[in-house]
Amino acid sequence: MSRKKIKKKGIQSAIRKIFENKPDQKYTAKEISAILQITDKNMRKLVLSILNDLKSENFLNEFQRGYFILNDNFQNSFIGTVDSTSRGAAYIVIPDRDGDIYVAPENTNKAFHGDEVEVEITRQRKNKTEGRIVRIINRKSSQFIGTLDVRNKFAFLILDNNKINVDFYIPLEKLKGAKNNEKVIARMTSWPKGVDSPYAEVLEVIGSPGDNDAEMYSILFKNEFEIEFPQEVIQESENVGIELDQEEVKNRRDLRDKLTFTIDPFDAKDFDDALSYEELENGNIEVGVHIADVSQYVEPGTAMDKEALKRGNSVYLEDRVIPMLPEQLSNFACSLRPNEDKFAFSAIFELDDNGKVQKEWFGKTVIHSDYRFAYEDAQEVIEGKSDTLKKEILAMDKIAKTIRKERMENGALSIESEEVSFVFDDEGMPNGVVKKVSKDANKLIEEFMLLANKRVALFLGKLPGDKGSNDQCIYRCHDKPSIDKLNTFSVFIEKFDYEMEFENIDNVSKKINGLLNKIKDTPEYDLIQSMAIRSMAKATYQTNNIGHYGLAFKYYTHFTSPIRRYADLVVHRLLMDKLENKQKNYGNKLNEISEHISKQERKAIESERESNKFFQAKYLQDKVGEEYEGTVSGLADFGMFVRMNENHCEGMITINSLPNDNYYFDNDSFQIIGRRTEEVFNFGDQVKVKVVGVDMLKKQVDLELVQ
Repeated sequence: MSRKKIKKKGIQSAIRKIFENKPDQKYTAKEISAILQITDKNMRKLVLSILNDLKSENFLNEFQRGYFILNDNFQNSFIGTVDSTSRGAAYIVIPDRDGDIYVAPENTNKAFHGDEVEVEITRQRKNKTEGRIVRIINRKSSQFIGTLDVRNKFAFLILDNNKINVDFYIPLEKLKGAKNNEKVIARMTSWPKGVDSPYAEVLEVIGSPGDNDAEMYSILFKNEFEIEFPQEVIQESENVGIELDQEEVKNRRDLRDKLTFTIDPFDAKDFDDALSYEELENGNIEVGVHIADVSQYVEPGTAMDKEALKRGNSVYLEDRVIPMLPEQLSNFACSLRPNEDKFAFSAIFELDDNGKVQKEWFGKTVIHSDYRFAYEDAQEVIEGKSDTLKKEILAMDKIAKTIRKERMENGALSIESEEVSFVFDDEGMPNGVVKKVSKDANKLIEEFMLLANKRVALFLGKLPGDKGSNDQCIYRCHDKPSIDKLNTFSVFIEKFDYEMEFENIDNVSKKINGLLNKIKDTPEYDLIQSMAIRSMAKATYQTNNIGHYGLAFKYYTHFTSPIRRYADLVVHRLLMDKLENKQKNYGNKLNEISEHISKQERKAIESERESNKFFQAKYLQDKVGEEYEGTVSGLADFGMFVRMNENHCEGMITINSLPNDNYYFDNDSFQIIGRRTEEVFNFGDQVKVKVVGVDMLKKQVDLELVQ
């Protein structure tokens, strides 16, 4: 840093203190110079320049021409949460404040990702506020997970969390038997002044790097999900019997004689939902959407309920599921397993040929599932390769397609999930990759679940006389996309020679649907659909209903998966209250639940992504040296990401390793360009790459451009 910059920074700090010490006093540049004993003409000009800078930052007001006074409304410090970057900088997220405060690495003051801190604003520009952390109010955690690097006289813990940009120092006597290169949980004990690394001690050895159990444990630990249930929760769950309470059966609508079946993944164990089918005398069809009645067994305030709320949802990693509820409930008592009587919360609809709801009924039932279909089995029926429940499946498929068509015409987004999963051998090693494709059988279930969720939201949320929405409800909301993100998407698809202008939000979904339909069979389809998803807002749980943009529903909630989502369990309770005419005022409780489970959902998604990245690296570990055709899937100033067409795994080519030229990233055109040859790399380019390295610690695949 130059001497002039140091001097300006020091003078600015001194000027700030003058105004802060006498907030009601007005000063001119001449008076400030006199207080600071500045006589040099150029330095006096610098004082005036600093005063004008502080005025533009709203720290000062110009009382009258040339006279400056402290701005009464200027707030210089805030309490917020640290959102760290992998490069050591941070953004401080402040509740109820527009825009985050950027903190450079040298100003983070030993704060870690997730800590609650006080931040002081040091500079305010038009589009960027900068600050420094002045104190740590509350550490998010004192326990950390990482891999040991044991030396002769001490050891370091290299953390798994790349958002914490420091290693921990561990004295040898604090290793508790842990050995070099083992993955451990450690507790931070202190961080002495003037020392680069915090001190820590080992609490527990969890395994070796690259071991599936150790790595999945690490991912869950980092995202604050617990694998084991507390003993109190286990004991409560073991008291839940599989046999139905016959007194409770008498209080319910008995639907055990209705034809009922489930359609789920072939390896499913927790069956949240079942469908029933009946043809009515008037020619209409009655479809029952029957949902596992978790609320029968999990009562508010119990240990199981508190733990379910804490978790918020089940977490689906590549090789395992971390359930929201203990197995006794999720896989047995609540699960709508075939050939067993079960308690359900049902939404029953009378539908005409056009899929319009003529009548509906909500209530507690007892059901009996007659058939258990995997998606593949139901798809064979739809494709005419099987006759099992042929008439019923085809009739429901027809209705589902009619409902879906209407939904698209109303402006819903036609985006299908692009899930890629691994096939594992008996030792837990990934030995194959499968891309999941959403077929008619998947869409059949999807449409009836959407119907139930929408109609429950309407029943619970719509105030009489269409006077607005009931805030004593939890809605699943999806906001409209921002024009800025859509314009970025527009620039992105130009790389593939597609044009799209977004003049107003109302026709965005139809334009994107038209594009996706047009390019359905092209190599760039997956990439463009993925970028379309990224350009949308994230769905959240809210008590303030803003509708669901992606589904084109004014009212939408989650009712259909209470085994794996706490939101659905709460909605079941709210629905039962309304059916029994119980007037309850939840105050701010539902809002607090909504914020918490939205946060837990984001952490679950992050856990699932990390799990996928780990198994991508593990799958490619023995494929170093092999070459693959691929598609450029991401560009940055440090290189480009390539998704290999054969195995759908993604790796990175560093910008410095690109051959035959010195390349740079052009942020305006979203391209990597050669300075001499002007050769250009774009999103979607087809390239040939070689796997040159796999870093299991970073879950990173290194690639080299072949062609």
